[in-house]
Amino acid sequence: MNLPKVVTELINAQNTFDSIAYTNCFSETGIMHEEGRDYKGRIAIRHMIEEANKKYQSVMKPLDYTESGTSSILSAECSGTFSGSPLILKFHFEIVDGQIQYLKVTG
Repeated sequence: MNLPKVVTELINAQNTFDSIAYTNCFSETGIMHEEGRDYKGRIAIRHMIEEANKKYQSVMKPLDYTESGTSSILSAECSGTFSGSPLILKFHFEIVDGQIQYLKVTG
């Protein structure tokens, strides 16, 4: 599967629980929409992913990737210490200049 560099970096950061590397995949003004909330900017995203890593210890296995312009969708099997694990989640990306500008995670 041919993934953009920033998506590969995000997956690697998630799978090694590296919140700094995860956060650095986003632009300074990037937004992540997760569990019904928006996290705006790298500091808010870093705090959210640190909490999620402690709580869920989730890892990702990419299954499918499609893109159209700056929009793309990654389907991934996510497993961890959460109810229903593993789950197939969709990661909806807006990637601009090699960085994530917006990411929404859906079930």
